[in-house]
Amino acid sequence: MRKSCLLLVLIGFLTLPSFAQRTITDFDLDWKFIQSDITGAEATVFNDAAWRSLRVPHDWMIEGPYDRNNPTNRGGGYLPSGIGWYRKTFTIPASESNKKISIEFDGVMANSEVWINGKSLGKRPYGYISFAFDLTPYLNFGKPNTIAVRADNLVQPASRYYTGAGIYRHTRLVSTNPSHFDHWGVFVTTPEASAQQALVKLSLKIIQETKPQSGLWAQTVLLDANQQQVAISEKTNLSTLSIQTVFHQIKLNQPKLWSLENTHLYTAVTKLYLKNQLIDQQSTAFGVRDAKFEAATGFWLNGKNIKLKGVCLHHDGGAVGAAVPLGVWEERFKLLKQAGVNAIRTSHNPVAPEFLDLCDKMGFLVMDETFDTWTAPKHNGEKGYNLIFREWWERDTRDMVLRDRNHPSIVIYSVGNEIHDDLSYPKGYELYKAQQDKIHEFDSTRPVTMALFRPANSKVYFSGYAEHMEVVGQNYREKELIVAHENNPHWKVIGTENTHVLDQWLALRDKPYMAGQFLWTGIDYLGEEDWPAVTNSQGLFDRAGNWKQQSLQRQSWWLDQPVVHLMRKSDNAGAGVWVNNWTPTDFDTYDNAKLNIYTNCEEVELFLNGKSQGKKIKNANDAPIDWELAFEKGTIEVVGFNKGKEAVRETLKTAGKPAQLKIQLSKSNLKNHWDDVVMAQVQVLDEAGLPCPNADNLIQFELTGNGQIAGVDNGDINSHESYQGKQRTAYKGKTLVILKATASKGSIGFTASSNGLMAASAVITIN
Repeated sequence: MRKSCLLLVLIGFLTLPSFAQRTITDFDLDWKFIQSDITGAEATVFNDAAWRSLRVPHDWMIEGPYDRNNPTNRGGGYLPSGIGWYRKTFTIPASESNKKISIEFDGVMANSEVWINGKSLGKRPYGYISFAFDLTPYLNFGKPNTIAVRADNLVQPASRYYTGAGIYRHTRLVSTNPSHFDHWGVFVTTPEASAQQALVKLSLKIIQETKPQSGLWAQTVLLDANQQQVAISEKTNLSTLSIQTVFHQIKLNQPKLWSLENTHLYTAVTKLYLKNQLIDQQSTAFGVRDAKFEAATGFWLNGKNIKLKGVCLHHDGGAVGAAVPLGVWEERFKLLKQAGVNAIRTSHNPVAPEFLDLCDKMGFLVMDETFDTWTAPKHNGEKGYNLIFREWWERDTRDMVLRDRNHPSIVIYSVGNEIHDDLSYPKGYELYKAQQDKIHEFDSTRPVTMALFRPANSKVYFSGYAEHMEVVGQNYREKELIVAHENNPHWKVIGTENTHVLDQWLALRDKPYMAGQFLWTGIDYLGEEDWPAVTNSQGLFDRAGNWKQQSLQRQSWWLDQPVVHLMRKSDNAGAGVWVNNWTPTDFDTYDNAKLNIYTNCEEVELFLNGKSQGKKIKNANDAPIDWELAFEKGTIEVVGFNKGKEAVRETLKTAGKPAQLKIQLSKSNLKNHWDDVVMAQVQVLDEAGLPCPNADNLIQFELTGNGQIAGVDNGDINSHESYQGKQRTAYKGKTLVILKATASKGSIGFTASSNGLMAASAVITIN
């Protein structure tokens, strides 16, 4: 998924000629780790033989255990904090001694410091930011070198939500010639983009580390999705400056536009030559698209008026914590698509770079966000980024934008969430403006917003603050935003955080100027909840990817194809919570069923054990259709009609006692790659094969062959079971097991069993 170079070397460096192009080496394997603070662990001679061997990405915080007294408290989900050390010994061939060697970290949580051969390279306190260090001056070429990383999460509470701990994202070594493209130094834009023609503009920052050379020149080749050349730039001769930026302009005839439906990606191959010798080359994926916000009509993509039907997402992946394989996100994104979601807000921090690659590939629009706090603290996160904001915000903002700006999915930046600093005008506005200007220093093609918190109370709508925002973003209180826009119709507005209630959906549906909204949240996330709960449960889906009342309802509002869902109050006579089943927990006390029908069809008809209960017309305001009837065991069906013809139906049946298990795999093939996973849902069924939605059996898991369990879960926000074990209690009749391969071929045998139930097995092929 990374497009920074054409050549990928997975193990070790090759012996290269003197002008070899850049080489990228996966650096995730063979680390040593200890969850403790060790004096002198940065030294080359330190003995780490007793440390744990592992590969990164790695999040030791998710390994637990849960404890109500853990200092992370509600924000960190009551999981442990502390200090962890990582060490790795490696050798760079002597033939590389004329190269620049850098190490890149996609994220280290948190307050990290990196050493090479005992020499400190620097610190990066913000755990969400990607960064790189130059190793060259301190390397022993042809001899062993030792890198050490200290990650410090000891000072708590550091966040209002789960952070994870350790080297929780990917790492790599990069070797270049002394003259090379700068780190994140290639920027591709399409200021003119139509189906007839596009203008592709490139900015190339070039560094000459040693004595500047004459005879350097650069050229760019554009490739389509099939890696076929479609255009080429003129050659650009470089000066002898040590740092310089050159520009290319290329016309692309009849381009394939990037859109939500057709996520066509081009590749810009930028080449640096010394006379006739190619000395550096980078490949940058980009999309040709035209995106803009309008005050009267909201958001436009390629000339089409689109509502951003978005969700906010935190960075954890449930059972895998903060070290999230891309395959987990891919399965989650599929669910969001099924619910009608087309946009994501990265709440409230930079995400892993491959997360954005996936947004490009699957067709999501992105609000890319920097910080949850500026200088003012927030409850349950008083010792977080607010302590270092003034020292680090400029560098962290720069690095996020430089890294992310080539993603066509990103259409807007946000510089803050519910900021508690003084937002008075003009003094309070200055800090927002400084951040907006910093973003535009590196990317002027996208607007900037922030998620305003209770703006009517803070007076930002009246003081002049909002007047000068490029797009006015507000959390909740959508009626205030409607009034603000109607009093200021030249404002561009968007809901940056919204609940799942009907009124907030209607604010988007019925107001053409409302560009979009981002629901809180798309998926349940770890932390930000009071004990015994350890997970915030406001998501469309739970941690294990199970549908919830709000996701089924959202599907009826946001999808174009016909939808119908039958919801029942779990307890008698309208008590309890909404459930999507026809199996009460207590048959003896349940006789009056209160129902809601979620649909986008014109009318629905309800059947109970084959007998029609009548028809009802869809409510014009998208409110659920109410129904009430006496409960009977058996089958209940709801049928949706459009223009008098059946369009869709849903059938629910009363389940008997648990009798067997069933395994449903997200796919049957798996690669031996850290980012590839199979999501195995284990469900409890009765003798007839019907799901038992109230089952809570303890289920054990067994593997044979070349596989491992990366995590187990059930979605229960109150569960304190380990995510690392080989068993899990069923919650609402289901559990989830995340599987990985441990070899490049063979298979994985997976068996789920439980006392008194028929076991289930599945086989996954590794290829």
